Amino acid sequence: MTALHNQALLVAGLFALIFALNVIPAFAPPTWVTLSVIGLTVPSAGVVPLALIGAGAATLGRVTLSKLARWIVRQRILSDGARHNVDAIKDALEKRYMLTFSVFLAYAFSPLPSNYLFIAYGLTALRLSLVALPFFIGRFISYSFWISTSSAISDRLDLDSLESGSYLGIYFVASQLLLIPAMFCFTKIDWRVLIDERRITWHRETRPGDVG
Repeated sequence: MTALHNQALLVAGLFALIFALNVIPAFAPPTWVTLSVIGLTVPSAGVVPLALIGAGAATLGRVTLSKLARWIVRQRILSDGARHNVDAIKDALEKRYMLTFSVFLAYAFSPLPSNYLFIAYGLTALRLSLVALPFFIGRFISYSFWISTSSAISDRLDLDSLESGSYLGIYFVASQLLLIPAMFCFTKIDWRVLIDERRITWHRETRPGDVG
């Protein structure tokens, strides 16, 4: 009974940790790295259980991050014009469910940071159910891969661990530093012009007294 209780605490703790890492908008360690380390240090944990816990917690965390972006940024910070602008994405994606599903599924297969994607998605006010399932499926499969191959990867990285760690660290920091400018550009691109006319231009806020 004690062993079962301890195992339940470990599962709950791991779920809470990964959930928290995925709610943090920037500079949180990648979940696949965290799971790979756990897979190496606790080989008895098993690939499938770890991947299921990781994918479930990561999906719930990213959905929460997306909701926070909607509640805080969209409703309290963005102007009416900016909200109307990003709603063009909402109008387009609601008509292309399979495209939205496929994009999130493909992205979830990759080790790329997903904070950008979910924050941007939250700003559009689209239904989160459209992306939660494909993200869970993609993350479960990708986490299974990273956990099962973490030993081989670590052996290769040990050949030049300092150089490999430096490259990974530089990539991670650079990708996270780009978050704010990326979100700024996301809200400033004129999405209706991009979708309808296939050209990139800056969205112009309409002010009282403007003509046209």
